[in-house]
Amino acid sequence: MRRAPAPEVLKAMRCGIEKESLRVRPDGQLSSLPHPPSLGSALAHPHITTDFSESQLELITGPQAGAGACLAELTQIHQVVCRAIGEELLWVSSMPCGLPADDAIPIGQYGRSNIGRAKTVYRTGLANRYGRRMQAISGIHYNWSLPSLGNADYLALIRNFRRHGWLLFYLFGASPAVCPSFVRGRAHGLQELRPGTLYLPHATSLRMGRLGYQSEAQDSIVASSNDLESYGAALEDALTRVWPHYEKIGVQDKEGNYLQLSTTLLQIENEFYGKIRPKCIIRSGERPLHALRERGVEYVEVRLMDLDPFAPIGISAPVCRFLDVFLLHCLLANSPRDTPEEIAANGRNQEKVASRGREPGLRLERGSQQVPLEEWAEQLIAECAPLAAELDAALGGNACREAQAAAAAALADPARTPSARVLAAMAANHSNSYTAFALAQSRAHSAALAALPLSPAIAEHFAAMAQESLAKQQRMEAADTLPFEDWRRLYLSLEMLRP
Repeated sequence: MRRAPAPEVLKAMRCGIEKESLRVRPDGQLSSLPHPPSLGSALAHPHITTDFSESQLELITGPQAGAGACLAELTQIHQVVCRAIGEELLWVSSMPCGLPADDAIPIGQYGRSNIGRAKTVYRTGLANRYGRRMQAISGIHYNWSLPSLGNADYLALIRNFRRHGWLLFYLFGASPAVCPSFVRGRAHGLQELRPGTLYLPHATSLRMGRLGYQSEAQDSIVASSNDLESYGAALEDALTRVWPHYEKIGVQDKEGNYLQLSTTLLQIENEFYGKIRPKCIIRSGERPLHALRERGVEYVEVRLMDLDPFAPIGISAPVCRFLDVFLLHCLLANSPRDTPEEIAANGRNQEKVASRGREPGLRLERGSQQVPLEEWAEQLIAECAPLAAELDAALGGNACREAQAAAAAALADPARTPSARVLAAMAANHSNSYTAFALAQSRAHSAALAALPLSPAIAEHFAAMAQESLAKQQRMEAADTLPFEDWRRLYLSLEMLRP
């Protein structure tokens, strides 16, 4: 284990959150209403947009100096949203509410500009490739950076995160059950807990298992993190290689309606469902892969966190602080080069913990050995203890040590994990009904957020942002000169991927 960075470097650590939530009606069914106009333009607002669906909000903080500032901003955004959506609620769980027929789930709309049309066509492609129900899953992305890190540092972190990220499924997975409407018409392998609720008894995160963001096409992508060149080459291949099933779908139907952006394995970079991704802030019109290749990695995006249905904004400060410690561990621990075989084994470990993580005696692959999850997790959490102390020394207080201790306690007693707590709450208070539990939590959190004071200055600030975002969308639409098809071909060209 390398030494922790100096205190002044640790103080400059930054984190940010992107949080997805479905809007639901008071009865817990998916909202059919468009994105609320008072929230501004989903295309151009810096903090409030939509993910796949018009009914799926995405709330975005800026990069902040620590969990406190980050969660304070996320709370303010929630307050603004809850006031704007009226009687509707934000669904607190990662696995969806009661869903209508697949083709009745509304796809996000972003206006008439070329980039706005592309965002809708991309989502249409996701619907045609994976189905709309899968896209209705919600989660939290945790963005993290530390100054002075280079590409090799971030990629070493990513390799270790892939090796050890299953630990976060165990500690923070919160989706052991689901409404049957999510798997209607699919083979799923789940058990019926009661009519209207399916589950797996030891699951931690159905969202991150076989029912979630998985596909045969994406399983063929072997994206090594040994260096930026290897990662970029794998991504470029996926973005330019035609996939036979998608070629059958085609780009347009006979009437000229767009069915997807392209017939390649990935339409764009965002379609790559990695558990963690290297990221670089992109400029207007720039492809993410081009930005990475030209300016390098600026931060990592952790993509495997479930919404915590017990937290009003979907995540709590102790969880953020453990993520900070864990990412620091991934950065500083020895990080051998990966191999295709190890990448495949990492995937098997993650799937096993997602579907069976609380199963007594569960064993995982570590090199050529099969080791008990508890033994390996105990080692990792123990190695995090001195890093938590280093962070506390730099930042003040003892919050990181408390977060590390809470992780150790959840390992010692699986009943403390969110996935177990969800099942226990369902059994104790909701007759084992997943929908009744999630709806009750959604109502309670909505009421709690509504009761928090929101200063007139903050309300006016967000109202001004909403108006400016609408004006910005109009300017974007007025500025376009290329026909959409010409713009699409140019944007997807190989030249746009290379510096």
